[in-house]
Amino acid sequence: MKADPQANRLDFTGTRFLQSASTLSQCPQDNADEVAFVGRSNAGKSSAINTLTDQTKLARTSKTPGRTQLLNFFQVAEGKFLVDLPGFGYAKVPPEVKAKWQKQLEAYLRERKSLRGLVLLMDCRHPLKDFDRMMIEWCAQAPMSVHILLTKSDKLKSGAKQKALLETRRALAGYGDMITIQLFSALNHEGAGALKGRLQSWLCPPVLETDEEVETVEAASGNVNIENIKSPN
Repeated sequence: MKADPQANRLDFTGTRFLQSASTLSQCPQDNADEVAFVGRSNAGKSSAINTLTDQTKLARTSKTPGRTQLLNFFQVAEGKFLVDLPGFGYAKVPPEVKAKWQKQLEAYLRERKSLRGLVLLMDCRHPLKDFDRMMIEWCAQAPMSVHILLTKSDKLKSGAKQKALLETRRALAGYGDMITIQLFSALNHEGAGALKGRLQSWLCPPVLETDEEVETVEAASGNVNIENIKSPN
């Protein structure tokens, strides 16, 4: 078999807001493909989604971190969604409200069958806080693939941000292929292409052509030369 890299290529610029949910029961039907964005309240989740989709007002941003209190669903294509999860650790809200947010998050992560991967956002100047490590441990136990965005990379000079990237990779090396890590800036769009690639791989894995399909195409072109094509690991 071989992969068709152009099959089901997603166009993130067409992403639209679908709905918000305060509980798991209010979420869209659980039979699609989703990638969730999660992070501390000042990590820049909404800004990352806006940069990814090339839309300035798709996800709500605020000068007051912690305003995302609901599960916000955005439709990229039919059956393909991004989910903006409530932020934690910064918002100045009553303890009972924070407890409610945490309950929502835990229920979604534990029970949502459509979830294909988690994008965990961290300020590159302050990575791997307690909340970040808690989420990584949960993903390891699930198990669930996680892609880390070290956000606000524009705040650091080249050498400093590369150091932050390398140190974070070293700290999480024991998790193996479960975790991938990159720098990201909503301001200058650094890393936007890499993020799109990761989301594409989760939401629309490459379509594999069978040996029979390859033979049919080559025969039709008058150049039959079938090789032993192995499936990727």
